[in-house]
Amino acid sequence: MIFSVLRDTGLRPVELQRLTLKNIDLEKGIVYPESAKGGRARALKLKTETLAMLKEYVSRNDFGLNDKMFPDTDIVSHVFMRIRNRLAKRLCEPQLKKFRLYDLRHYYATMLYHRTKDILLVKEKLGHKRLETTLIYTHLIDFQDEEFTVRAAKSVKEACELIESGFEYVTEMDGAKLFRKRK
Repeated sequence: MIFSVLRDTGLRPVELQRLTLKNIDLEKGIVYPESAKGGRARALKLKTETLAMLKEYVSRNDFGLNDKMFPDTDIVSHVFMRIRNRLAKRLCEPQLKKFRLYDLRHYYATMLYHRTKDILLVKEKLGHKRLETTLIYTHLIDFQDEEFTVRAAKSVKEACELIESGFEYVTEMDGAKLFRKRK
């Protein structure tokens, strides 16, 4: 559950360690972390599965509003390394040993940028004050091999239906609006 929270939110491990029940809206699945480095306030959405695990965790423990909910960063990091090393050995993939707990933050930033193409949104979600800092976190991976489903809409109703089903607008050609969605 801890690794899922880090993956879903891009929190620094120390920000996770500082979370209390008052920092989390369990109804809406939103985390309001206190920045570790004097960064900007932010609201981060949890995935449904992670929220379910977090609710179960909270129900099994008797946290007060100001009680820290997660173990010390050193403990979490040590557990991560043990799991990572076992997995590397089991899969015969020594490269896995290079991954750090903090890389979940880089993963979050990279995937958010890939999904939205909005570097300013990534900056906001990471809580950075400077764009230059955000650029360090977003490894601009070449996603050239992506495949898309493409649809055309000739009416507002068709365009609305495509957007509601996850398509994004690309351009207009010959009187039709073109949309795409990753396969």
